[in-house]
Amino acid sequence: MSPVRRRSSSGLAVLVGLVLVMGAAGDQRAQAREDDEARCGEIPRLPPATTDWPRIRSEIRRDPFTEAIIAGMVSRMTLPEKVGQMTQAEIQSITPAEVRQYHIGSVLNGGGSWPNSDKHATPSAWLAFADAYWDAALAADGEVKIPIMWGIDAVHGNSNVFGATLFPHNIGLGAARDPCLVRRIARATAEQVRVTGQDWAFAPTLAVVRDDRWGRTYEGFSEDPAITRAYAAAYVAGLQNAGEGEDEDRSVRRLRGVLATAKHFIGDGGTAEGRDQGVNPSSEAVLREIHGQGYFGALGAGAQTVMISFSSWTNEQLNIHEGKVHGSRYLITDVLKGKMGFDGLVVSDWNGIGQVTGCSNFRCAQALNAGIDVFMVPAEWRQFIDNTIQLVQSGAVPMSRIDDAVTRILRVKLRAGLFGARRPSERRLAGDAGTLVHRE
Repeated sequence: MSPVRRRSSSGLAVLVGLVLVMGAAGDQRAQAREDDEARCGEIPRLPPATTDWPRIRSEIRRDPFTEAIIAGMVSRMTLPEKVGQMTQAEIQSITPAEVRQYHIGSVLNGGGSWPNSDKHATPSAWLAFADAYWDAALAADGEVKIPIMWGIDAVHGNSNVFGATLFPHNIGLGAARDPCLVRRIARATAEQVRVTGQDWAFAPTLAVVRDDRWGRTYEGFSEDPAITRAYAAAYVAGLQNAGEGEDEDRSVRRLRGVLATAKHFIGDGGTAEGRDQGVNPSSEAVLREIHGQGYFGALGAGAQTVMISFSSWTNEQLNIHEGKVHGSRYLITDVLKGKMGFDGLVVSDWNGIGQVTGCSNFRCAQALNAGIDVFMVPAEWRQFIDNTIQLVQSGAVPMSRIDDAVTRILRVKLRAGLFGARRPSERRLAGDAGTLVHRE
């Protein structure tokens, strides 16, 4: 009997030790959460002005293993498959069968667009659409099976979905001066989006508004770039849940929320006379130090997608002739991807390439060569695919540009955990009406 008692005492000691260790770990996690909450409430002063665009160190960084996987996939894809990945169609204009046929990389639903045109569509109806697109993408012919993404304008809650709780627009959140609150709202929004099966939220808007006559002033957090920068980081962290989870190796961390979108790059809040989609006449220093601050915060927090602005950047007196940002290689490739080091994907706005001089909604070599990776062509996506293939075959767009775009798309999909993921209806929170309401 005594040996048994000794083993029992030993086991009890081990158990007590484990409890103490777990308790200490729990205390450490609780303290870490308290410290994090204290830090997230701060709105730091902006760093000193720079003479050039800063290199941003992202919370989510590359790793050689993943990059090798991506390169291998790109090398096995045909040109039509690559262009399909670069194409984003609206759900009212594309069927699952067409997603499969054309190797479509992403879909979106615009404002006022619902499954079966039913504004009261239930989460199960949304999920049925999401599953159909998902299954179709993975059933496409081709050596590489690539999952599809679905983007949605969840800009103050999942506002396109009937019954979802809405949150204040950005201007109201900015007045609160509370980045912690913004992060909580973004987390709640990400959970709402997961209920209906989307992977990608077109938020946050990072316009630093300089003229209140702009009709979209309410979309900006603040005229103060310091607030915009702090809020951008908090919102992206909340949407993507970057920094959470058991894996502390940030080089291989996968997102647990939904993809965030830093938009609209760049200067949409600074157009002359507040004209929507107008001309921003700022100097490059003002563009960087005022309108760039939100992007510095968002990219630092790990934002994986950036949407381009409808606005232009032109000032004859300062010898600035970039025109529409959708066609600006300097801003998209040289600044955003080059100097700032952004390695995620760049997406156009709704038919935005059609505003570039000499372009249409479905054909724009300048926008392709400028560095846009995903093209939001809601209805004319077939024409876009055909014309883009022709532009590559004619030499107007080099294959290296196409490969760069597809590399970025695949990188983002891998980081989002889409490869090997379950169908949208089988994922965490799918169909959970309580999460959609999100009341505490």
